[in-house]
Amino acid sequence: MGVSDAVGIWTGAKRCPMDYPVTPDGRYFVVRGRLWRCANPKLPERKREKLVKDLMAARRTKDREGVDKAKRALGERGPTWWKGPDYNRYLAKNTPYADWFSAL
Repeated sequence: MGVSDAVGIWTGAKRCPMDYPVTPDGRYFVVRGRLWRCANPKLPERKREKLVKDLMAARRTKDREGVDKAKRALGERGPTWWKGPDYNRYLAKNTPYADWFSAL
């Protein structure tokens, strides 16, 4: 599951669904206590929109390679779009975000 898996409205620069808490650094959103990577906020809006359309088309046709390609291009998979460790899919309580998450 990634940003595009969640139902929500994109929040400008953060590129994460508003329905879920977003970490203060904008790298992850949280669903049921688990961190999921947000899309790269440095992607130009038109490129991001095209990639999301590609992702949705790949999902409709059950094209796993297409889904993976789009998610990597969005920054939800593969190398991080920031320097530092990646806590994607970790429980927030087991990461440096634990205090932030417990305060929600």
